[in-house]
Amino acid sequence: MAKVSVIVPVYNVEGYLAKCLDSLVSQTLGDLEILVVNDGSTDRSAAVIQHYADQYQGKIKAFNKDNGGLSDARNYGLDRVTGDYIGFVDSDDYVEETMFQEMLQLAQKHDAGMVICNIRKVNEQGKVVQELRQVPNMPEKINLVEHFSVFSDLSYFACNKLFKKELFQQKRFKKSAHFEDIQLIPQLLLECHILAQTQTFFYNYLERSDSITKTHTERGLDIFRAVEDVEQVFRNSPFAEKHTALKNFQIFEGVYSFLAYLAFVKDEDVFRTMDAALSRFMQDRHLRMKDILKYKRFDKNYLLSLPLKKKIFYLLFFAGQKTLIRKLITQI
Repeated sequence: MAKVSVIVPVYNVEGYLAKCLDSLVSQTLGDLEILVVNDGSTDRSAAVIQHYADQYQGKIKAFNKDNGGLSDARNYGLDRVTGDYIGFVDSDDYVEETMFQEMLQLAQKHDAGMVICNIRKVNEQGKVVQELRQVPNMPEKINLVEHFSVFSDLSYFACNKLFKKELFQQKRFKKSAHFEDIQLIPQLLLECHILAQTQTFFYNYLERSDSITKTHTERGLDIFRAVEDVEQVFRNSPFAEKHTALKNFQIFEGVYSFLAYLAFVKDEDVFRTMDAALSRFMQDRHLRMKDILKYKRFDKNYLLSLPLKKKIFYLLFFAGQKTLIRKLITQI
């Protein structure tokens, strides 16, 4: 059986790291290497990593580097993997014990460049707060040419996927950029002839209380830069003529994902700056309000499928009720 390398970037997560590493060392897949990259942590994360590296020699490889951010830590790991397939796990999350064995089996069964699983959002008590199905309307084996709607339907998380190592020969995460997954993963998908997916919820994403209350900033503008990078690669790909798919990607990632971020921007000046940037993004791409309101994901109207609070926020935004939106945001 092929070997899988899992990269775990670590920065100041001493309270969560043990659960993450426990879920990885207990994987049923035998031929698994775990590269834990300490990205300049200032808490006790390094000590936790060393404890596990000593206890699981040959399985855990520990690395220490100066702080460079998530992309830099992932790239550091990519430069040192020895596996045939690569996975990423964030250091405050955890996975089910059969995740990498079953996803590797799917990759080999279908000769897939990328394998996708479902995600659960969990709170700090381990309670499931949301289930995120990734491609519920697709078969287990996905031929990209035949099912190209997956390009605009897919959520571009790195952490719930298994990748063929070859996809990263010429590609790396963009350093010092936020939303690096949106920037890179679509580019990797365009290199895959075959994808595979399981409807099993293998990945547990921790929704931390400190991250929920964090104020969002102008770094959200990196969403547009990520989309722009994907657009450039798309137009030079064999799928360049699939204009509807690109437009749907722009709507999902450039409009709806951006609005989901904008909803937590409390500073009024920052909100106005980002609002203006969104208007320019839409105008430059000729994204009509009709197209945005009618946008379908998984063959269903996306706006109508959203929770009530999100639906209200988006509808108020599209209706131009920015003053009312500002009042709502400052009360959150």
